[in-house]
Amino acid sequence: MSDDEFATPEPPAKSAALRSFERMLASGKDSALLRYSIGSEYAKANDWPGAIDALSQAVALDPTYTAAWKLYAKVLEQAGRHAEALDAYRRGIVVARQRGDRQAEKEMTVFARRIERLLAGG
Repeated sequence: MSDDEFATPEPPAKSAALRSFERMLASGKDSALLRYSIGSEYAKANDWPGAIDALSQAVALDPTYTAAWKLYAKVLEQAGRHAEALDAYRRGIVVARQRGDRQAEKEMTVFARRIERLLAGG
């Protein structure tokens, strides 16, 4: 066996957009939209911990941000954190309903039901 077989894999290269968003954050700019954008870039790279961290901050900064709830739940699900994803979908559904965002409400309801069936063993 070679040493390469035991090497720690390199993290994926950060996109230009992600580097730009992180510079904005480092300069003191912070918002739910910026955190959502960072989370979205991490999700595109399948970096679930990075995406989860950024999106959890997005919904903390703006608990009424429907799109952030939807993406947050999706990345939790992708990371195998199904119970947390279900909770995020349910919270997002409430927000979408309150905001009158029927499409997001419907989509998250479908995704939540899938997780409910998964967690019920069926």
